[in-house]
Formats: sequence, C-alpha cells, structure tokens
Amino acid sequence: MACFAVTPVAPMKDTLRITEIFFSLQGEARTAGLPTVFVRLTGCPLRCQYCDTAYAFSGGELLTLDAILEQVASYRPRYVCVTGGEPLAQPNCIPLLEKLCDAGYEVSLETSGALDVSAVDPRVSKVVDLKTPGSAEMGRNRYENIVHLRPHDQVKFVICSREDYDWSVSKVIQYGLAERVSEVLFSPSHGQVSGRQLAEWVIADNLPVRMQLQLHKILWNDEPGH
Repeated sequence: MACFAVTPVAPMKDTLRITEIFFSLQGEARTAGLPTVFVRLTGCPLRCQYCDTAYAFSGGELLTLDAILEQVASYRPRYVCVTGGEPLAQPNCIPLLEKLCDAGYEVSLETSGALDVSAVDPRVSKVVDLKTPGSAEMGRNRYENIVHLRPHDQVKFVICSREDYDWSVSKVIQYGLAERVSEVLFSPSHGQVSGRQLAEWVIADNLPVRMQLQLHKILWNDEPGH
C-alpha cells in the first residue's frame, strides 16, 4: 500500500476566514487619521443598502490565528482594527481580539450591532453601529448590547435622511449614549446626505455627538486595501 505524506492542517477552532489584512490610516471613529492595521473578516449576515464592503461577503482565505498575528506584527502597528463584513459572525473573532490585546496593541472592533458583544474582551474599544431606518436593516439592531457598552466604546449612526437623523437623536437621548460611551458618531451616508447638511443639523441642535466624514473615501475613493 502506497504511503503519502500529509501536511498537518490547523484545527478549525484555530482559524478565521480573512478577506484582507492591510496597513493604512484609520478613516473614521476616535482614532481617525492614525496609522492602523486592518484585519477584515469574511462574511456578514446583514445587507445594509449603503454597504461599501460587499466584496467581503464571501471568499477570503482561511488563516490560523497565529498566521494573522504574524502578519499584523510585520507592520509594527500601535493600532489594530478588526472589521468586516461582520467580524462577530465568526466565533473565533473573540479569541483573536484577546490575542491582539495580549500582544499590546490598541484594538478596536467594528461591528454591526446585530450580534452579541458581551464576550468581547473588555480591553477592546467596540465601535457599534445602530442601524437607522434608511439602512434597510433597522430590525437587526440588538439593543441588549447597550448594557455591555463601556466608557471607551463608541456608537455609530449612518445617516441616510432627515428621518434617520431624527431617529438617531431619539436613540441618543433614549439610551443616554453620550454619557455611556466615549464617542457618539454621526456619519452621512455617501451620496444620500451631504456632509454639510449633516453638520448643519448637528450644529442647529447642539448635539453631544462627533460628526465625521470617512477619510478613506476622501483620500482613496474607498478602494479596497485602504
């Protein structure tokens, strides 16, 4: 009987499906403008109408957690952002976040807010979306996540219309978000609300929020890898 050499395969429990790992400037949130390594996980259960990362819905490459950490370390970063897709759709995102924190990085997690965040390492800064009516996925909001938000976390609203803006203001007030987290972020949906219009609404209401523009759209026209 012929014998064949078999290359050892890492157990599935030690792997994640990754769309890309790249080094760029953080385009939004509290660390906007800072050099950051992005780890983009593959897959997302949501289909927001304004999604700009549909290329991460499928495909990707299966990598071990150690291989991911090795690639991240090669850039010698201070900041690491785990994003998607929806990173928490893959259970091994949780141990990855822990390992990144253990390695000494300042770690953020960009999540849709549709999945449970309670198991996320408390050292991670969670950037949690609350999906507005205009997103087409408002029904997926998991409001139970709000009690798990810590002072260094962030909540983001993508504003598609005046209706979205008014709805978002009501949620900021209802859940006391400005007092619960470090940043409440209002972003204009690209091509639907202008940055100037959103800025005027925020100023008129003197809101305790940070209005933001996505730096990567301005600098690189939202090209993958930036």
